Amino acid sequence: MSPAPQGTLFLISAPSGAGKTSLVQALLKDDPNLTVSVSHTTRPMRPGEADGVNYHFVDRPGFEAMIDAGAFLEYAEVFGNLYGTSAHFVDETLALGKDVILEIDWQGASQVREKRADAVGIFIFPPSLETLETRLRQRAQDDEGTIARRLAEATLEMRAHEAYPFLVVNDVFATALDDLKAIVRAERLRRTRQQAQLGPRLPPLLGTSA
Repeated sequence: MSPAPQGTLFLISAPSGAGKTSLVQALLKDDPNLTVSVSHTTRPMRPGEADGVNYHFVDRPGFEAMIDAGAFLEYAEVFGNLYGTSAHFVDETLALGKDVILEIDWQGASQVREKRADAVGIFIFPPSLETLETRLRQRAQDDEGTIARRLAEATLEMRAHEAYPFLVVNDVFATALDDLKAIVRAERLRRTRQQAQLGPRLPPLLGTSA
């Protein structure tokens, strides 16, 4: 039996409140060959979160020790907290032929692209900054100062969209989800991946001798 073809690494970024996490969760629900990499973070656990499910929660000394050991594919500090992606988990999962999603900010995505040029970037936009502000207030997780900081950061983050080959606007949730599914499907139908998947079942190249 031939080995499974290498999976695809998807980098999905968005400003906070754009609906990235909800879209990714819905995408995972319908696609058993997709998995999300659970990041490590030093930020406190929020109500309703679970260690190893939402994040791997570690203290700062532990995180810094992992940096020194080269354990992260990427890491960054956001709003005073450290976030990082396990290189071992990503490489091991891709080698099994599964696609991996990184929910990641633009700084982390830039680090990953330096190491994995084949990663597929998707940037999710809110319909407008006004809509984004409304969503941030409705989720009731942040105080006024944090909301203002997130909105200012969103303007900077959205300027980084030019580094992403795919853009999705999360105005109507179902439409945005369909757009994400279309991107994943298109990547799986790339010639190189299909060749690895189908192998000897493909006909010989036209114009070549037997």
